[in-house]
Amino acid sequence: MENIRNFCIIAHIDHGKSTLADRLIEMTKTISQREMMDTVLDNMDLERERGITIKSHAIQMDFIRNGQKYVLNLIDTPGHVDFSYEVSRSLAACEGALLLVDASQGIQAQTISNLYLALEQGMTIIPVINKIDMPGANPEAVEDDVMSMLDCKREDIIRASGRTGEGVDLIFDAILDRIPAPKGDTKAPLKALIFDSVFNSFRGVIAYYRIFEGTLTKNEKVRFFNVGGSYNADEVGVLRLDMEPRNEMKAGDVGYIITGIKNAKEIKVGDTITSFANPCLEGIHGFEDVKPMVFAGIYPMDNDDYEDLRDSIEKLQLNDASLVFEPESSVALGFGFRCGFLGLLHLEIVTERLEREFDMTIITTVPQVSYSAYLTDGEQITINNPADMPEPQRIERLEEPYIRAEVITKPEYIGSIIGLCMDKRGILLNQEYLTEERVELVFEMPMAEIVFDFYDKLKSISRGYASFDYHQIGYRPGDLVKMDILLNAEKVDAFSAMIHRSKAEDFGRRMCEKLKDLIPRQMFMIPIQAAIGAKIIARESISAMRKDVTAKCYGGDISRKRKLLEKQKKGKKKMRQFGKVEVPQEAFIAVLKLND
Repeated sequence: MENIRNFCIIAHIDHGKSTLADRLIEMTKTISQREMMDTVLDNMDLERERGITIKSHAIQMDFIRNGQKYVLNLIDTPGHVDFSYEVSRSLAACEGALLLVDASQGIQAQTISNLYLALEQGMTIIPVINKIDMPGANPEAVEDDVMSMLDCKREDIIRASGRTGEGVDLIFDAILDRIPAPKGDTKAPLKALIFDSVFNSFRGVIAYYRIFEGTLTKNEKVRFFNVGGSYNADEVGVLRLDMEPRNEMKAGDVGYIITGIKNAKEIKVGDTITSFANPCLEGIHGFEDVKPMVFAGIYPMDNDDYEDLRDSIEKLQLNDASLVFEPESSVALGFGFRCGFLGLLHLEIVTERLEREFDMTIITTVPQVSYSAYLTDGEQITINNPADMPEPQRIERLEEPYIRAEVITKPEYIGSIIGLCMDKRGILLNQEYLTEERVELVFEMPMAEIVFDFYDKLKSISRGYASFDYHQIGYRPGDLVKMDILLNAEKVDAFSAMIHRSKAEDFGRRMCEKLKDLIPRQMFMIPIQAAIGAKIIARESISAMRKDVTAKCYGGDISRKRKLLEKQKKGKKKMRQFGKVEVPQEAFIAVLKLND
């Protein structure tokens, strides 16, 4: 165990984590030159296309120093704020972390957030200044920032380049010298933390774990501490680029286990694996539960695919434990699921993975945050779906979630960023110069205001120089209303939204205009209305397609034409009374992109 090191890499998005991981793998010759490619750990097409890490990836490397062999277990982590749950799981399985900072961009908001997560776990931090070969690199200034943030010496900071491999040998030395070896008694009862899992259609659920105490052997009978099921360990082993079976895994090791479980509900990320014959007395603590921030409905295009969609979401949940879902039904869309996400990018990635990996065709409803309603009878309920909103006369007050947002930017963009945050009902709490070139702005603002387009607008007004991080700080009362969209006087519940009263009219008007362009014309006129309760706040009309019924009249008295037009008018009125308006899928998607 003295020669094992478990570590992860934490950084802001696009600071070169995956590229540095490539160099570490390359220098330890973990995989052959033929198998080597750029960002080798990002094995999802989505990750390669977007250039971001979505999933944590574990890999074991062998490193030899002074004739002695060391085993290094690296867990690569995502950098985007929406995937901070992935980061927290990776940290729970490690003793140390490489804190990566881009030499040209400096410390960003997510860097600080991930650093605090690591420090809370009491981890050893090795600061690394990456991309020192870039033309705009300023390693001296970035080192000063890191020294003041970590309270460390300049010689503790390593300068490196993931692209050229410069300084990577120093990183290996720091990992071996500074990160402590794992502690744990191999003779004690087995105690292993599941930090990730994945579904394989041939072998069932494969769980990834870190053993803290005890020994796990092949074909041993094991038990999952919280879920309670007991299974046979058909195969155990370590994670190279592929899975390598072993007969025995000991305390300090990171590996995988296959038990033949086919049902996704029987295994839970964060659970403890223990021996059936000699179980541990308590599970592993300190593992945080996921708190969904954004809720949206996911429905199959064809209602016959409902059960397939359920299976697909359950399998995806194995690989993405931060996804939360429950069944719901909608008048317009039939049966589907109300899903909880950590942010809008998370929602986007989940829907895209459902379409690509599971071949599902789905409709997503308008994203919402969860609200808290206090009723006149003293009851308190949580509203994740506008359809669950009680009658207004039963509500004493509504509360919405607030966040504390930290924005780090260049001084020239302060004015426009404060303007954007004020427009989103934000309150500026603090403005602090970290360096001459970088300012930290701290706001309190409603979560609902950042759900749609805040991140995109922030990036565009700061030309990509602002970084953003947030965490929830509780619920506060707000003047919130439920806005409904009526098509031909019928509510379409999929378009309903909870919104602040001051924004309702503008939002309703834009929604009506968008739907007018997207809903096909019928033989009768269709009114599109936005309403709060019984009050209509915006309206657009789709004019009827008109057939010329007087075309067959040639000459004769005007009363003949009038008689035909009156007959047509009655028919249109009857049509409108019984006519159903079909809403095309593009309309549901367009509402999500209302601010584009």
